[in-house]
Amino acid sequence: MYVIGTAGHVDHGKSTLVQALTGIDPDRWEEEKRRGLTIDLGFAWLTLPSGKEVSIVDVPGHERFIKNMLAGVGGIDLALLVIAADEGVMPQTREHLAIIDLLEIERGVVALTKADLTDAEMLALAEADAREALAGTTLSAAPIVPCSGTTRDGLDALVAAIETQFAETQPRHDTGRPRLPIDRAFTMPGFGTVVTGTLIDGALRTGDQVEVLPGNARARIRGLQMHGRAVALAEPGRRTAVNLSGIAVDDLHRGMVLARPGTVRVTTSVDVQLKAVPYLGRVIRHNLTVTFHTGSAEVEGKLLLLDTREVAPGAEVWAQIRLATPAIALPGDRFIVRDPNDTLGGGSVVVADAPRHRRFDADTIAQLERLAVGSPEEALLASLGAVPVPVASLDAAVADSLVASGRLLRLDSCVVTRPAFDALSARVQEVLSAYHAAAPLRPGMPREEMRSRLALPADAYDALIVRLADDDIVVVRTNALAISDHEPALSPEQQLIAERYVASLRATPYSPPTDARPDDDLLALLESRGEVVPAGDGVVFAAEAYREMLARIQAHLEERGKITLSEARDMFGTSRKYAQALLEHLDAKRVTRRVGDERVPVKPP
Repeated sequence: MYVIGTAGHVDHGKSTLVQALTGIDPDRWEEEKRRGLTIDLGFAWLTLPSGKEVSIVDVPGHERFIKNMLAGVGGIDLALLVIAADEGVMPQTREHLAIIDLLEIERGVVALTKADLTDAEMLALAEADAREALAGTTLSAAPIVPCSGTTRDGLDALVAAIETQFAETQPRHDTGRPRLPIDRAFTMPGFGTVVTGTLIDGALRTGDQVEVLPGNARARIRGLQMHGRAVALAEPGRRTAVNLSGIAVDDLHRGMVLARPGTVRVTTSVDVQLKAVPYLGRVIRHNLTVTFHTGSAEVEGKLLLLDTREVAPGAEVWAQIRLATPAIALPGDRFIVRDPNDTLGGGSVVVADAPRHRRFDADTIAQLERLAVGSPEEALLASLGAVPVPVASLDAAVADSLVASGRLLRLDSCVVTRPAFDALSARVQEVLSAYHAAAPLRPGMPREEMRSRLALPADAYDALIVRLADDDIVVVRTNALAISDHEPALSPEQQLIAERYVASLRATPYSPPTDARPDDDLLALLESRGEVVPAGDGVVFAAEAYREMLARIQAHLEERGKITLSEARDMFGTSRKYAQALLEHLDAKRVTRRVGDERVPVKPP
């Protein structure tokens, strides 16, 4: 599935055209309908003749709402540039086209709308004007289709041109690290919090744990929708609505990013390759305050030029942008910078979370040039986040090369970078240290609790724990994990309580007291040490008494093939309560199996 984004000057008929193509009015707000002016992003979808569905993001054309336009144009696969035949190319046409060019959107179709209001000569002039504006941009070869959203003339040809463009468009790559830049957040009655955006870099599934950045708030995906239909899986490149539980809509806003926990990090500084728009009537100077647009985010920052004192129109330079507030930007992400009045330029992020640099430093520039060109290995490493990624989603030869060099570590069907592995190791130790501090008597944290904390696939998690155990960082105790040097330690008072409790069990081994039970942590420690055996229903036997009772019952079963509750009770001179707890415990351990009022041995498979 692909996403179309409209672009063009105000009142050139973008929303009318979208409604004519889809039957959906993209103007959502009452003010938009009253003024006949698109103010914010609108959304619709279209089924092509081939049966493929495409999403449409309709953007405002007025210069006052350019930031809203930028929030929607970043995730599109094809630009639908709308130019009114009766007016031709206008200022916002040029600015939107420059943005499309800076974002390197290579597929596009020009809709020469309002063709019904012109004659053949004027239509030819408008087409020539459009072709001249397209020259030198990524849309230089885009087809131009005269049409009318009012009379519907030319719409079939327009749809055919869109279909042809998509036939040559590659699907979005799945890196295993999904990101959803949020462009809307709202509450839906009966569902709760919903966010929408164009999903990139990976798939999301119902039930996934996610975090919202900046801010690190956690939530769970309660449901997914695409084009009004519920789905269990949303793939990259699709307009997606995500119903979230565990987070309030007041905690969400446009510009945030939905991602799997730990897969991306916020940044306040990026190194970039910046190209100035060619029609800008002035130079861009060092230390200029700009707004940085990437995905659906808009953040104020300082533009620091690294290899020049000023940028002439159309020139390309190295720069660093230091952001006033955190944002999500990864290497390879496209961006736009503006001042209060104009789009200044844009380009690609080369380094996220960049350190400070000296200006005009040859080594810094050389390093940025190497990263921008990049080997396949460097490009792959730059694309990976902080969690294991399925190796099947990567170039196998490049991944194998990185594994062989030690820059990637294999975790079963996944791989992870060395820094990400070290971060996971540190996270495990941090979580275990906190757990041991809160529950010092327990042998360790349950394995599944740790996996839930890390939000890793089961096979990658198991492989991670094996590596950490091999490195003597953690120790595995049955179904629990502990830091390798952790040993439960009793205080003198706790030691006395434990000794008295075990002595009381041994005093009446077949009818142990149930009213002097210690707290759960102390009991769990005694069980892990092999001193007691909890049998259920509040009954705990001393370990040696339990072993004796088990041996006698097994001998009875071997001799007679069955045992009843009353026989077990009489065998140990105890009450029904203890005999029943013991037999039910043996049922659970699959030593015995209940058949009517009798227990029979469970035969080995």
